[in-house]
Amino acid sequence: MSDSWPRRRLLAILRGASEPLDAQELARVTGQHVTTVRFHLDVLTRESLVRQFQQPPRGRGRPRIGYTAVQRSVGYQELAQVLADQLGTDPRRRSDAAIAAGRAWGAKLESVDQPVESLDDAKDLTVTLMSELGFAPERDHASETDEQALIRMTACPLRELARTHSEVVCGAHLGLMREVLDRNGGRESVTVRLHPFVEPELCVARLELLQGRTGDAEGEEDQVEPGEPRLAPSTSRIAPQLRTTTEPQLRAATDPQLRNTDAYFGK
Repeated sequence: MSDSWPRRRLLAILRGASEPLDAQELARVTGQHVTTVRFHLDVLTRESLVRQFQQPPRGRGRPRIGYTAVQRSVGYQELAQVLADQLGTDPRRRSDAAIAAGRAWGAKLESVDQPVESLDDAKDLTVTLMSELGFAPERDHASETDEQALIRMTACPLRELARTHSEVVCGAHLGLMREVLDRNGGRESVTVRLHPFVEPELCVARLELLQGRTGDAEGEEDQVEPGEPRLAPSTSRIAPQLRTTTEPQLRAATDPQLRNTDAYFGK
C-alpha cells in the first residue's frame, strides 16, 4: 500500500470521516472512477487497513457497502519495553529511576479525596487507586493487624514486561503508590512495600504504620535495609522464599519469609 498514492489518500479520507463512506462517495471526493475506487478499497480490505459495513440503500436497490479505517491501537507494551531499556543496565539505578518516574506519575493523577489518617485509610486509598488502574486488588483480611496489612494484586496491565523488567515496572508502581499516599497525608504515618511475583500471577503490596521514626522520611523511603535484596531484573532471580510462599504463609502477619525477602523494602 505504501507505494500507492491513491490508496494512501483513500485511507486518509476514511480515517478522518465520522461515519463509513461508500465507493461512490469516495469517488466524488477523490475524482476517481468508482470502479478504480472499488479496486483500491478491495486492496485495503485485504490488507486489513479498512473494514466493510453494510449500509441501508438509498431508495430501492441493494444495500450499500460502506468502508471505515481500522484504528490501530498504540503498542503500549512495546513502548514500555523501549523506555525500560533506556534506563541503563545497572539494576539499582534502574529501580531508583523507576520509583522516581512512578512518583512523577502519581503527581500528575487527579487528586483523590481520601485523606490518610490511619492504616485503614491507607488501605482504602491503595485499593481504590490500584482498582482504577486495572490491578484487581484484594484485601487480605486474615493477615491484617493493627500495624500492617497485605493487599493482593491479582492482575497487572504490564505483567509480561514486569517478568523481564521487574525493577522498572514494579518500581514505577511502587513510586506511584507512595506518591498518592504521601499526597493524601500518609507521608509521616504509613509506608508501602512491594513484593513482586509472590506467585506467578500475584504481587503483594504491604502497608505498615511508621511508629517512633524520626528523620527525613522522604530521604529514607526509597532505601533498602542492609542485606535486603532489591527487585530482581527477571523472574529467574526472584527470591526463592517468595516464589514458594504458600497461601497460609502469605496470610501470616509476622511471616519472617515475607518480611525478609522484600524486593522493595524502602521505608
